[in-house]
Amino acid sequence: MAELTEVVVPDLATDPEDVRRPFRGLVRRPGFVVPAVLVLVLMIIALLPGPVAGLFGHGDPTVCDLGSSGDPPRAGHPFGFDIQGCDLYANVVYGTRSSLAVGVLTTVLALALALVIGLVAGLIGGWADFLLSRLTDIFLGFPFLLGAIVVLNSVGQRSVLTVSMTLALFGWPTMARLVRGSVRSVRGADYVLAAHTMGLGWWRVVTRYILPGAVAPVLVVATITVGGVIVAESSLTYLGIGLQAPAISWGLQLSDASDQFQNAPHLLWFPSLFLAVTVLSIISLGDTLRAALDPKQRS
Repeated sequence: MAELTEVVVPDLATDPEDVRRPFRGLVRRPGFVVPAVLVLVLMIIALLPGPVAGLFGHGDPTVCDLGSSGDPPRAGHPFGFDIQGCDLYANVVYGTRSSLAVGVLTTVLALALALVIGLVAGLIGGWADFLLSRLTDIFLGFPFLLGAIVVLNSVGQRSVLTVSMTLALFGWPTMARLVRGSVRSVRGADYVLAAHTMGLGWWRVVTRYILPGAVAPVLVVATITVGGVIVAESSLTYLGIGLQAPAISWGLQLSDASDQFQNAPHLLWFPSLFLAVTVLSIISLGDTLRAALDPKQRS
């Protein structure tokens, strides 16, 4: 997660129309369209795992036959079978839901917390800015994975919600700093001062003029964070600290396959392939957003 701090924040202290204009050209960028289509397909798989899993097999990840334990792919089972004799294709498809759910939910929770803290610190300033900035520094001092390991080891049932809340607890500081910096640069813009002069309410000025400019740069980090969180969840689950059975996730599948790679390499290939494609697609989206929002790279 440390690499997220390297994202360049463009100067958005201009008219709100300048904030929205870069997004209109994204649909013409292959670097956006291709990963966006892949992410859309993965979202469909996550929302409708049953029908997708039934396209090439029986579609039930809980129907197992120990006699087929570790068998390679064959007709009706394109990914083969896991150690319990369950259809690996169905398990990988259903694992998409858990992995994406943790990534998206964690990012939404962290972004919501970052927006509140960043807006308050950036708008009020003074003692509020000082206290919230020191709080952000404290959380930035915790290693992301180490902090998650300590918290998850102290909880009981580790579900999607529990893991997401824990990762969000350590994932908001970078975004909060970006929001604070963006708010401080936008709040003194001419169009914001003009809105105050016209007598617009505080809430309308914040939501219509300040918030769009503050959210734009943090969307880049939020997008990349989804991919980083999916990797973090898979790593924690692989170590036995993340999601627990009967949950189905790529991390659990990778953990089960690690001891069987020489005898049944397909157990590791397919979950790894889905994990890699998902993370690369999401990070590519974030990189394209960064390029679109960076004034130095606009044509």
